[in-house]
Amino acid sequence: MRFELCCVLSNRCHVVEDGQLVKMLLYTEVTRYLDFKVVEGSFVYKGGKIYKVPSTETEALASNLMGMFEKRRFRKFLVFVANFDENDPKTFEGVDPKTTTMRDVYKKFDLGQDVIDFTGHALALYRTDDYLDVPCLDTINRIKLYSESLARYGKSPYLYPLYGLGELPQGFARLSAIYGGTYMLNKPVDEIVMEGGHVIGVKSEGEVARCKQLICDPSYIPDRVRKAGQVIRVICILNHPIKNTNDANSCQIIIPQNQVNRNSDIYVCMISYAHNVAAQGKYIAIVSTTVETSEPEAEIEPALELLEPIDQKFVAISDLYEPTDDGSESQVFASRSYDATTHFETTCNDIKDIYKRMTGSDFDFENMKRKQNDVFGEDEQ
Repeated sequence: MRFELCCVLSNRCHVVEDGQLVKMLLYTEVTRYLDFKVVEGSFVYKGGKIYKVPSTETEALASNLMGMFEKRRFRKFLVFVANFDENDPKTFEGVDPKTTTMRDVYKKFDLGQDVIDFTGHALALYRTDDYLDVPCLDTINRIKLYSESLARYGKSPYLYPLYGLGELPQGFARLSAIYGGTYMLNKPVDEIVMEGGHVIGVKSEGEVARCKQLICDPSYIPDRVRKAGQVIRVICILNHPIKNTNDANSCQIIIPQNQVNRNSDIYVCMISYAHNVAAQGKYIAIVSTTVETSEPEAEIEPALELLEPIDQKFVAISDLYEPTDDGSESQVFASRSYDATTHFETTCNDIKDIYKRMTGSDFDFENMKRKQNDVFGEDEQ
């Protein structure tokens, strides 16, 4: 299906996980327009300090995050996850992936609260603890994804594009142009033109670009979205790497909610001149979290303390919006606002949701694969 008009606006300062977005980049061959560099470290916060996230048996035994007996129990858990195959009941070890909760799996391996915190939030990348009381299959697959990504890239499971995230929309824009996409640059949106309850176009400076379906972010249709919360983001400029990260030029730090008595995690993404996004010797750290109180800046203080001294910081508090309907009647499809996470998994889930609302069918990665003759009109010999 070809959509005649598509507005996809917004930016986000996040690392790219080897998950759904990487599949999209590979299958669409947008990677031909991008260069990536591995983020050098993945860390988790515990008791006021940060530690490397252990995700392999060897790292589990060497980690300072756990005591001797806890290390052995966590190692057994990782072996179980690595061997788990949802199509092979012999690997279940008494766990039913469709009914056994993750809380019960942790109990089976006798894992303590601190281990549960970094497993659920730094390995499985959950934002809250709601996952504990639902069937464990998704969590096990998330942990496997993390471990397999780490095995592929070495230092961490995260990638970041050289020259920054602005390269991502540029890459997809080039792909769209190959398939006949048309761009109207530097044009204000004056009106979403509706007729009989359906969108028929977008008016700009007296002209109407006609369409049958419209994708846009919430800022274009305030009457069709509702506020779902707030996010605070703080961009910090440093002249040094973050302490206790082995002088990494880039890293991700997750502060699990329970470690700072919150309901949601705090995220720190640090990049630098190594990714061509800052001057030589400069580092950029982005702190983000979901706002829970009337004093958002105080909420991210534990993260800011890890970054001291800070040369300069820029604070932004943004409202989070979500669509009030599925768009099936109006054919206006709104995305959700970017949340506080430092990866693109939730954004990719939003993309898949929009796709299903627009087409009526589930998004299938296999159908995204493009051969050379799809793009160029002939086979490359």
